[in-house]
Amino acid sequence: MSGPSSRMLALLSLLQVHRDWPGDELAGRLEVSPRTLRRDVDRLRGLGYRVEALRGPAGGYRLAAGADLPPLLFDDDQAVAIAIALAVAPASGADIAESAARALATVRQVMPARLRTRVDAIDAVTSAGRTPVDPEVLVAVSEAVHLGEVLRFGYGPDETPHRVEPHAVVARNGRWYLLDWDLDRDDWRTHRVDRITPRMRTRVPFTPRPVPGGHPAAFVAARFKGSDREDVWPCTGTAVLEVPAETVAPYLPDDAVLEPLGPDRCRLTRGSWSWEGLAAAFAGATADFTVEGPDELRAATAVLAERLGRASVSDAHACVRSASGNR
Repeated sequence: MSGPSSRMLALLSLLQVHRDWPGDELAGRLEVSPRTLRRDVDRLRGLGYRVEALRGPAGGYRLAAGADLPPLLFDDDQAVAIAIALAVAPASGADIAESAARALATVRQVMPARLRTRVDAIDAVTSAGRTPVDPEVLVAVSEAVHLGEVLRFGYGPDETPHRVEPHAVVARNGRWYLLDWDLDRDDWRTHRVDRITPRMRTRVPFTPRPVPGGHPAAFVAARFKGSDREDVWPCTGTAVLEVPAETVAPYLPDDAVLEPLGPDRCRLTRGSWSWEGLAAAFAGATADFTVEGPDELRAATAVLAERLGRASVSDAHACVRSASGNR
Protein backbone atom coordinates (compact mmCIF):
# COMPACT_ATOMS: atom_id res chain seq x y z
CA MET A 1 0.00 0.00 0.00
CA SER A 2 1.30 3.45 -0.91
CA GLY A 3 0.10 5.39 2.15
CA PRO A 4 -2.37 5.63 5.04
CA SER A 5 -5.18 7.09 2.92
CA SER A 6 -4.92 4.34 0.32
CA ARG A 7 -4.72 1.67 3.04
CA MET A 8 -7.81 3.04 4.80
CA LEU A 9 -9.74 3.03 1.54
CA ALA A 10 -8.73 -0.57 0.86
CA LEU A 11 -9.49 -1.54 4.47
CA LEU A 12 -12.95 -0.01 4.32
CA SER A 13 -13.65 -1.72 1.00
CA LEU A 14 -12.82 -5.10 2.56
CA LEU A 15 -14.86 -4.45 5.70
CA GLN A 16 -17.90 -3.44 3.65
CA VAL A 17 -18.36 -6.96 2.26
CA HIS A 18 -20.18 -7.67 5.56
CA ARG A 19 -18.10 -10.52 6.91
CA ASP A 20 -15.88 -11.13 9.93
CA TRP A 21 -12.20 -10.74 9.12
CA PRO A 22 -9.50 -12.46 11.19
CA GLY A 23 -6.83 -9.88 12.01
CA ASP A 24 -3.94 -11.77 10.40
CA GLU A 25 -5.89 -12.38 7.19
CA LEU A 26 -6.90 -8.72 6.94
CA ALA A 27 -3.33 -7.57 7.56
CA GLY A 28 -2.12 -9.99 4.90
CA ARG A 29 -4.61 -8.68 2.34
CA LEU A 30 -3.42 -5.14 3.02
CA GLU A 31 0.25 -6.17 3.18
CA VAL A 32 0.79 -4.44 6.53
CA SER A 33 1.73 -5.47 10.05
CA PRO A 34 -0.93 -6.14 12.71
CA ARG A 35 0.21 -2.97 14.48
CA THR A 36 -0.34 -0.85 11.34
CA LEU A 37 -3.73 -2.50 10.87
CA ARG A 38 -4.77 -1.50 14.39
CA ARG A 39 -3.77 2.12 13.69
CA ASP A 40 -5.76 2.19 10.46
CA VAL A 41 -8.78 0.72 12.26
CA ASP A 42 -8.51 3.46 14.87
CA ARG A 43 -8.43 6.09 12.10
CA LEU A 44 -11.65 4.68 10.62
CA ARG A 45 -13.27 4.78 14.04
CA GLY A 46 -12.21 8.41 14.34
CA LEU A 47 -14.10 9.15 11.09
CA GLY A 48 -17.30 7.65 12.54
CA TYR A 49 -17.16 4.06 11.29
CA ARG A 50 -18.18 1.47 13.86
CA VAL A 51 -15.44 -1.12 13.47
CA GLU A 52 -15.95 -3.82 16.08
CA ALA A 53 -13.15 -5.99 17.45
CA LEU A 54 -13.80 -9.73 17.47
CA ARG A 55 -12.84 -12.05 20.29
CA GLY A 56 -10.78 -15.14 19.70
CA PRO A 57 -7.22 -16.43 19.53
CA ALA A 58 -6.32 -14.35 16.46
CA GLY A 59 -8.81 -11.56 17.01
CA GLY A 60 -10.46 -9.79 14.08
CA TYR A 61 -12.73 -7.02 12.90
CA ARG A 62 -16.17 -6.40 11.47
CA LEU A 63 -17.96 -3.24 10.27
CA ALA A 64 -21.20 -2.64 12.18
CA ALA A 65 -24.09 -0.47 11.06
CA GLY A 66 -24.04 2.97 12.63
CA ALA A 67 -26.76 5.37 13.68
CA ASP A 68 -25.15 8.23 11.75
CA LEU A 69 -23.82 8.31 8.20
CA PRO A 70 -20.04 8.74 8.34
CA PRO A 71 -18.01 10.11 5.46
CA LEU A 72 -18.18 7.61 2.60
CA LEU A 73 -15.05 6.37 0.90
CA PHE A 74 -15.12 4.68 -2.50
CA ASP A 75 -12.42 3.39 -4.75
CA ASP A 76 -12.36 4.59 -8.38
CA ASP A 77 -14.45 1.72 -9.79
CA GLN A 78 -17.09 2.06 -7.06
CA ALA A 79 -17.39 5.82 -7.59
CA VAL A 80 -17.84 5.41 -11.35
CA ALA A 81 -20.37 2.61 -10.83
CA ILE A 82 -22.43 4.81 -8.49
CA ALA A 83 -22.37 7.70 -10.96
CA ILE A 84 -23.46 5.48 -13.84
CA ALA A 85 -26.27 3.96 -11.77
CA LEU A 86 -27.55 7.42 -10.84
CA ALA A 87 -27.34 8.61 -14.46
CA VAL A 88 -29.52 5.78 -15.76
CA ALA A 89 -31.87 5.71 -12.74
CA PRO A 90 -34.78 7.33 -14.65
CA ALA A 91 -34.92 4.27 -16.92
CA SER A 92 -35.50 2.00 -13.92
CA GLY A 93 -39.19 2.91 -13.74
CA ALA A 94 -38.96 4.31 -10.21
CA ASP A 95 -40.06 7.93 -9.94
CA ILE A 96 -36.68 9.15 -8.68
CA ALA A 97 -35.34 11.13 -11.66
CA GLU A 98 -35.04 14.43 -9.78
CA SER A 99 -33.53 12.85 -6.67
CA ALA A 100 -31.08 10.84 -8.77
CA ALA A 101 -30.00 13.96 -10.67
CA ARG A 102 -29.32 15.83 -7.41
CA ALA A 103 -27.43 12.86 -5.98
CA LEU A 104 -25.34 12.57 -9.16
CA ALA A 105 -24.46 16.27 -8.98
CA THR A 106 -23.38 15.80 -5.35
CA VAL A 107 -21.25 12.74 -6.11
CA ARG A 108 -19.70 14.38 -9.17
CA GLN A 109 -18.79 17.50 -7.19
CA VAL A 110 -16.59 15.59 -4.75
CA MET A 111 -14.96 13.41 -7.38
CA PRO A 112 -11.35 14.03 -8.36
CA ALA A 113 -10.86 15.38 -11.87
CA ARG A 114 -9.73 12.03 -13.30
CA LEU A 115 -13.02 10.41 -12.28
CA ARG A 116 -15.23 13.32 -13.38
CA THR A 117 -13.69 12.95 -16.85
CA ARG A 118 -14.61 9.26 -16.94
CA VAL A 119 -18.16 9.90 -15.74
CA ASP A 120 -18.76 12.87 -18.07
CA ALA A 121 -17.67 10.73 -21.03
CA ILE A 122 -20.73 8.54 -20.46
CA ASP A 123 -23.32 10.78 -22.08
CA ALA A 124 -26.34 8.58 -21.43
CA VAL A 125 -29.71 9.70 -22.78
CA THR A 126 -32.43 7.89 -20.86
CA SER A 127 -36.19 7.98 -20.81
CA ALA A 128 -38.39 7.37 -17.82
CA GLY A 129 -40.10 4.05 -17.35
CA ARG A 130 -43.44 3.57 -19.05
CA THR A 131 -45.34 4.02 -15.79
CA PRO A 132 -43.31 5.61 -12.97
CA VAL A 133 -43.50 3.89 -9.59
CA ASP A 134 -43.91 5.91 -6.40
CA PRO A 135 -40.69 5.30 -4.41
CA GLU A 136 -42.70 5.08 -1.18
CA VAL A 137 -44.80 2.26 -2.61
CA LEU A 138 -41.70 0.50 -3.88
CA VAL A 139 -40.11 0.76 -0.43
CA ALA A 140 -43.27 -0.49 1.32
CA VAL A 141 -43.59 -3.51 -0.95
CA SER A 142 -39.87 -4.30 -0.74
CA GLU A 143 -40.00 -4.00 3.05
CA ALA A 144 -42.79 -6.60 3.19
CA VAL A 145 -40.62 -8.93 1.10
CA HIS A 146 -37.62 -8.34 3.35
CA LEU A 147 -39.57 -8.82 6.59
CA GLY A 148 -41.50 -11.82 5.30
CA GLU A 149 -44.90 -10.32 6.19
CA VAL A 150 -48.26 -10.88 4.54
CA LEU A 151 -49.04 -7.81 2.41
CA ARG A 152 -52.48 -6.27 1.91
CA PHE A 153 -53.05 -3.84 -0.96
CA GLY A 154 -55.58 -2.46 -3.37
CA TYR A 155 -54.84 -3.19 -7.02
CA GLY A 156 -55.77 -1.29 -10.14
CA PRO A 157 -58.05 1.73 -10.59
CA ASP A 158 -60.82 0.11 -8.52
CA GLU A 159 -58.29 -0.95 -5.85
CA THR A 160 -59.42 -4.57 -5.76
CA PRO A 161 -58.29 -5.97 -2.38
CA HIS A 162 -55.50 -8.57 -2.31
CA ARG A 163 -53.75 -10.55 0.43
CA VAL A 164 -50.45 -12.03 -0.65
CA GLU A 165 -47.22 -13.53 0.59
CA PRO A 166 -44.64 -11.28 -1.14
CA HIS A 167 -41.52 -13.14 -2.30
CA ALA A 168 -39.59 -10.80 -4.61
CA VAL A 169 -39.65 -7.44 -6.36
CA VAL A 170 -38.47 -7.78 -9.97
CA ALA A 171 -37.51 -4.95 -12.34
CA ARG A 172 -38.24 -5.78 -15.97
CA ASN A 173 -38.27 -3.57 -19.08
CA GLY A 174 -38.85 -0.31 -17.20
CA ARG A 175 -41.52 -1.70 -14.90
CA TRP A 176 -41.49 -3.17 -11.39
CA TYR A 177 -43.36 -6.36 -10.53
CA LEU A 178 -44.17 -8.07 -7.24
CA LEU A 179 -43.92 -11.86 -7.36
CA ASP A 180 -46.20 -13.27 -4.68
CA TRP A 181 -48.31 -16.18 -3.54
CA ASP A 182 -51.91 -14.94 -3.68
CA LEU A 183 -53.66 -16.25 -0.57
CA ASP A 184 -57.15 -15.78 -1.99
CA ARG A 185 -56.37 -17.47 -5.32
CA ASP A 186 -53.97 -20.07 -3.95
CA ASP A 187 -51.49 -19.54 -6.78
CA TRP A 188 -48.37 -17.64 -7.82
CA ARG A 189 -49.14 -14.19 -9.26
CA THR A 190 -47.26 -11.15 -10.53
CA HIS A 191 -48.60 -7.66 -9.78
CA ARG A 192 -47.35 -4.39 -11.24
CA VAL A 193 -46.05 -2.24 -8.41
CA ASP A 194 -47.30 0.98 -10.07
CA ARG A 195 -50.87 -0.37 -9.67
CA ILE A 196 -50.46 -1.29 -5.99
CA THR A 197 -51.85 0.80 -3.12
CA PRO A 198 -50.46 -0.68 0.12
CA ARG A 199 -52.69 -0.95 3.18
CA MET A 200 -51.57 -0.94 6.80
CA ARG A 201 -48.87 -3.43 7.74
CA THR A 202 -50.31 -6.78 8.78
CA ARG A 203 -47.24 -7.85 10.81
CA VAL A 204 -48.32 -11.41 10.01
CA PRO A 205 -45.25 -13.51 9.21
CA PHE A 206 -45.17 -16.31 6.65
CA THR A 207 -42.76 -19.04 5.65
CA PRO A 208 -41.42 -18.35 2.12
CA ARG A 209 -42.31 -20.96 -0.48
CA PRO A 210 -39.82 -22.28 -3.03
CA VAL A 211 -40.17 -20.18 -6.18
CA PRO A 212 -40.80 -22.46 -9.20
CA GLY A 213 -37.55 -22.75 -11.11
CA GLY A 214 -35.64 -21.32 -8.17
CA HIS A 215 -35.14 -17.76 -9.47
CA PRO A 216 -37.79 -15.00 -9.20
CA ALA A 217 -36.62 -13.05 -12.29
CA ALA A 218 -36.64 -16.18 -14.46
CA PHE A 219 -40.08 -17.15 -13.18
CA VAL A 220 -41.52 -13.71 -13.98
CA ALA A 221 -39.94 -13.83 -17.45
CA ALA A 222 -41.49 -17.28 -17.97
CA ARG A 223 -44.93 -15.95 -17.04
CA PHE A 224 -44.61 -13.28 -19.73
CA LYS A 225 -43.97 -16.07 -22.24
CA GLY A 226 -47.04 -18.01 -21.13
CA SER A 227 -44.97 -20.66 -19.33
CA ASP A 228 -45.61 -21.79 -15.77
CA ARG A 229 -42.08 -22.96 -15.02
CA GLU A 230 -39.13 -22.45 -17.36
CA ASP A 231 -38.13 -19.22 -19.08
CA VAL A 232 -38.86 -20.66 -22.54
CA TRP A 233 -41.67 -20.22 -25.02
CA PRO A 234 -44.23 -23.03 -24.71
CA CYS A 235 -44.55 -23.12 -28.50
CA THR A 236 -41.50 -23.08 -30.79
CA GLY A 237 -41.41 -23.75 -34.54
CA THR A 238 -39.44 -23.30 -37.73
CA ALA A 239 -40.33 -21.94 -41.16
CA VAL A 240 -38.51 -20.97 -44.34
CA LEU A 241 -39.17 -17.37 -45.40
CA GLU A 242 -38.90 -16.21 -49.00
CA VAL A 243 -37.06 -13.05 -48.04
CA PRO A 244 -33.41 -12.13 -47.36
CA ALA A 245 -32.30 -12.73 -43.78
CA GLU A 246 -31.11 -9.14 -43.37
CA THR A 247 -34.61 -7.88 -44.18
CA VAL A 248 -36.28 -9.56 -41.20
CA ALA A 249 -33.34 -9.62 -38.76
CA PRO A 250 -33.97 -6.13 -37.26
CA TYR A 251 -37.53 -7.07 -36.25
CA LEU A 252 -36.88 -10.37 -34.46
CA PRO A 253 -36.71 -10.99 -30.71
CA ASP A 254 -33.33 -11.75 -29.19
CA ASP A 255 -34.07 -15.46 -28.76
CA ALA A 256 -34.99 -16.04 -32.42
CA VAL A 257 -32.59 -18.09 -34.56
CA LEU A 258 -32.11 -16.90 -38.15
CA GLU A 259 -30.21 -18.88 -40.78
CA PRO A 260 -29.56 -17.44 -44.30
CA LEU A 261 -30.30 -19.94 -47.06
CA GLY A 262 -29.25 -17.77 -49.98
CA PRO A 263 -29.74 -14.24 -51.26
CA ASP A 264 -33.55 -14.38 -51.06
CA ARG A 265 -34.40 -17.09 -48.48
CA CYS A 266 -33.82 -17.77 -44.79
CA ARG A 267 -34.81 -20.24 -42.11
CA LEU A 268 -36.34 -18.81 -38.92
CA THR A 269 -36.91 -20.56 -35.60
CA ARG A 270 -38.78 -18.62 -32.94
CA GLY A 271 -41.29 -19.04 -30.13
CA SER A 272 -44.64 -17.70 -28.96
CA TRP A 273 -47.18 -18.14 -26.19
CA SER A 274 -49.53 -20.14 -28.48
CA TRP A 275 -49.34 -22.00 -31.80
CA GLU A 276 -51.72 -19.59 -33.54
CA GLY A 277 -49.74 -16.69 -32.11
CA LEU A 278 -46.61 -18.26 -33.57
CA ALA A 279 -48.28 -18.70 -36.96
CA ALA A 280 -49.28 -15.03 -36.88
CA ALA A 281 -45.69 -14.09 -36.02
CA PHE A 282 -44.39 -15.87 -39.13
CA ALA A 283 -47.13 -14.29 -41.24
CA GLY A 284 -46.13 -10.91 -39.82
CA ALA A 285 -42.85 -11.14 -41.73
CA THR A 286 -44.97 -10.09 -44.79
CA ALA A 287 -43.33 -12.70 -46.98
CA ASP A 288 -44.27 -16.12 -48.32
CA PHE A 289 -43.20 -18.87 -45.94
CA THR A 290 -43.27 -22.65 -45.63
CA VAL A 291 -43.66 -24.31 -42.24
CA GLU A 292 -41.01 -26.93 -41.51
CA GLY A 293 -42.49 -28.00 -38.21
CA PRO A 294 -43.76 -29.08 -35.87
CA ASP A 295 -47.20 -30.41 -36.82
CA GLU A 296 -48.89 -28.14 -34.26
CA LEU A 297 -47.55 -25.10 -36.13
CA ARG A 298 -48.79 -26.48 -39.47
CA ALA A 299 -52.28 -26.97 -38.04
CA ALA A 300 -52.30 -23.52 -36.45
CA THR A 301 -51.19 -21.93 -39.74
CA ALA A 302 -54.12 -23.58 -41.53
CA VAL A 303 -56.55 -22.31 -38.86
CA LEU A 304 -55.08 -18.80 -39.14
CA ALA A 305 -55.40 -18.89 -42.94
CA GLU A 306 -59.07 -19.79 -42.67
CA ARG A 307 -59.69 -17.05 -40.13
CA LEU A 308 -57.97 -14.43 -42.29
CA GLY A 309 -59.92 -15.66 -45.30
CA ARG A 310 -63.22 -15.20 -43.48
CA ALA A 311 -62.15 -11.77 -42.31
CA SER A 312 -61.26 -10.64 -45.82
CA VAL A 313 -64.57 -11.95 -47.24
CA SER A 314 -66.52 -10.14 -44.52
CA ASP A 315 -64.62 -6.93 -45.26
CA ALA A 316 -65.36 -7.31 -48.97
CA HIS A 317 -69.10 -7.78 -48.33
CA ALA A 318 -69.12 -4.75 -46.05
CA CYS A 319 -67.45 -2.65 -48.76
CA VAL A 320 -70.04 -3.81 -51.34
CA ARG A 321 -72.92 -2.96 -49.01
CA SER A 322 -71.42 0.44 -48.28
CA ALA A 323 -70.93 1.19 -51.94
CA SER A 324 -74.50 0.14 -52.75
CA GLY A 325 -75.92 2.40 -50.04
CA ASN A 326 -74.05 5.39 -51.42
CA ARG A 327 -75.56 5.12 -54.90
